[in-house]
Amino acid sequence: MSRKVALLLALSLLLLGREFAPNSSCKECHPLIWKEYQTSMHGNSTIFKDPIHRAVWEKNPASKKGAYTCAKCHTPAADNLKELIAPNGIGPDPDNPTQNDGVACAYCHRIEGIKIGEKSNYNIISAHQRRYFGAREDHIESPFHEINSSNPNFLNGNVCMGCHSHKKNKFGLNVCSTNEHGEIENANCVSCHMPQVEGSVSNLKERPTHAFHGFAGAHAHWDLLKRYIDIEFMPHLKGFEIALNSKIPHAFLLHPARVAFMKVQVLRDGKTIFEKGETLVRVLGADGKPTPPWLAREVVKDTMLKANEKRIFKYDQRLERGDQVVVTLGYRLVKPPLAKKLGIEEEFATKPTIFKREVFTLP
Repeated sequence: MSRKVALLLALSLLLLGREFAPNSSCKECHPLIWKEYQTSMHGNSTIFKDPIHRAVWEKNPASKKGAYTCAKCHTPAADNLKELIAPNGIGPDPDNPTQNDGVACAYCHRIEGIKIGEKSNYNIISAHQRRYFGAREDHIESPFHEINSSNPNFLNGNVCMGCHSHKKNKFGLNVCSTNEHGEIENANCVSCHMPQVEGSVSNLKERPTHAFHGFAGAHAHWDLLKRYIDIEFMPHLKGFEIALNSKIPHAFLLHPARVAFMKVQVLRDGKTIFEKGETLVRVLGADGKPTPPWLAREVVKDTMLKANEKRIFKYDQRLERGDQVVVTLGYRLVKPPLAKKLGIEEEFATKPTIFKREVFTLP
């Protein structure tokens, strides 16, 4: 039996009873991409692998009815997706392999189109189980699946908009938005979050680079994104200014649980003579008070760095020659008070991540 026939037979057996090929089947030809995917939030999107997501879901009233409404985007390859979303008491099953695949490889690569919705968008999945979409024109013949390079959603890099465009709650408040009003129609999600890195996309044909499948974001591989925010220093006679210059086509952080911070220090002869902190946050709530996203009717506070914004912070501290100004920009995945309310004990949730640090010396 030839290797190609053996691979096809193996895939056929894996697909029995499944709508989507399991992630494990991709490892045979795409070992490097498969390894990157394991570190991504697409690979860890389920409540079994993401304790933050699990904590939020368990507080949501829908979970008490057994309705895992998040499954639409967090476990879209589940073989019982409709039952999971419905309030029928089923709930997520850790022993179901199709739910443990998270945002599965086959699911993403079978997105044929995107249906625009009022509360959220929806992915239109190709009915052909072995027809996968991609962006490479020089694709090879795969023994596992067809490869189609003419899907405009893949070519313009906005295939992500089925899940990452916007999400409104029952009150019509946009809880999390990337592209509700077409803000990034001329941008390309893939170019930033899946940049070209060294290594071949497949072991069936050697290529120098491939699109990174670790999906750079707040949870992982954020270092690939720090070039999209510049920190600028502008000294004056009576003080100085610090500017955060965003080249991101959406807000710096999107999830309402997040909080960003900027710390500015002035060092003179090795000692700190000035220190000031700034908070960048988006708080949802009702009647002026914070609430969970599903109860929110308004944005109570919004100091988050906006899309393509250049925000200037002014400080009255006089500087002398040789002074060092240290600017640190960072974030936490969950605001500490919120983590306490949600019962999240994992340290990584509230531990500060240093996104970027610059040191400026006054000549």
